[in-house]
Amino acid sequence: MTQTHGLRLSMALVAAAALTSAPSPPIAAQTPSVQAFTGATVLDGTGGRIENAVMLVREGRIERLGRAGATPVPKDARTMSLQGKFLIPGLISTHVHISDVQGTGPRAYTDENTLRQLGVFARYGITTVWSLGGEQAPAFRAREAQKEPSGIGIDRARVYLAGEIITAKTADQARQTVAKAAESKPDVIKIRVDDNLGTSTKMTPEVYRAVIEEAHRHGLGVAAHIFYLDDAKDLLRAGVDAIAHSVRDKDIDDEFIALMKARNVPYIPTLTREISTFVYESTPAFFTDPFFLREADRTVVAQLQEPARQAAMRASKSAQAYKAALPVASRNLKRAADAGLLIAMGTDAGPSPERFQGYFEHVEMAMMAEAGLTPSQVLRAATADAARAMKLDNAGVLKPGAWADFVALDRDPTADVRQTRAIAGVWIAGNAVKGASIKE
Repeated sequence: MTQTHGLRLSMALVAAAALTSAPSPPIAAQTPSVQAFTGATVLDGTGGRIENAVMLVREGRIERLGRAGATPVPKDARTMSLQGKFLIPGLISTHVHISDVQGTGPRAYTDENTLRQLGVFARYGITTVWSLGGEQAPAFRAREAQKEPSGIGIDRARVYLAGEIITAKTADQARQTVAKAAESKPDVIKIRVDDNLGTSTKMTPEVYRAVIEEAHRHGLGVAAHIFYLDDAKDLLRAGVDAIAHSVRDKDIDDEFIALMKARNVPYIPTLTREISTFVYESTPAFFTDPFFLREADRTVVAQLQEPARQAAMRASKSAQAYKAALPVASRNLKRAADAGLLIAMGTDAGPSPERFQGYFEHVEMAMMAEAGLTPSQVLRAATADAARAMKLDNAGVLKPGAWADFVALDRDPTADVRQTRAIAGVWIAGNAVKGASIKE
């Protein structure tokens, strides 16, 4: 798989030796040399649509894709009919966290927990994730295991990542920390420029400029957590490479749009991040959704329904402030899309147990549609454009040469993006992901 120089994220203070100190996680048994998936309608991630398609997969990648009759099936291929299904590229979430959540248990930076979480994403059809902070050696080992040739056998989400988020206080400290982080070969550097509604001190412009300069010197991009429009614009002037949350304090303006367009910087709305701050002030309707409950930690679900906890959230000033910010975020997403900015789906799922990994990606897509994006725009933000944001050449699209990472749906998501929940199956590098079908 092609890896990139742009937009990579940092792992602070993790020695490179740690990446090889434990054996690589086990991989799935490899599939037959040639597979043929026939009869489905293929939505390729870029807006293309092929009815009654034939997709040939060899050694984990798409070899040929076209209409039946024009795409011969080799005699030795193992054929699977997907008649009546809709195939989309595996979904990509460009802002998650993986290993630092384990239900109600303590954070567990272990191979077991990391692979478990990547399995949850995969069963929800999220076949690639970008973890923006909080990862340690197990996640880096998982990334190494997905490279060729071993990557042909994986059956869990691919991961690109950072380790610890850069939190330097001075410019010199910023340069030193980024240089140390670069030794672990992260995929992008992550910073936060936010005062958490006035309760903490923001990283100063002098420091984040030093982070960006040093990261770029090492061939790494920088993704920034932001809240305020003015901060976002100054970060863009300083050369930041991704805006990892919505602008939530005021409407975006022409200057912001121009700065984003100048370098095609991706905008990752994470609307579900706001939802998670206030939705548990009562019992949300999705707590009865079978698609949610099949993976949800029932202990967490029970805790979130405790009357005292819900009352505390209703009384929380920060919860209510973030609730008030959500309409601003939704409005800004629509304007960003209308202006032609590069929109990439992401959720910030994972750093706390109430941000449900995998399921929240489907909630995010529904919220993006509610903000005014068409189903096709949302799907592109979660596939081809998310891959563009991460500089991945062979994910997020169904085309010859790309990884055979795809989801089969029972219904057409271009009619209603909520149909991404009608999962009939998920394949990663041509391997069927066990437990992914809603009928299993």
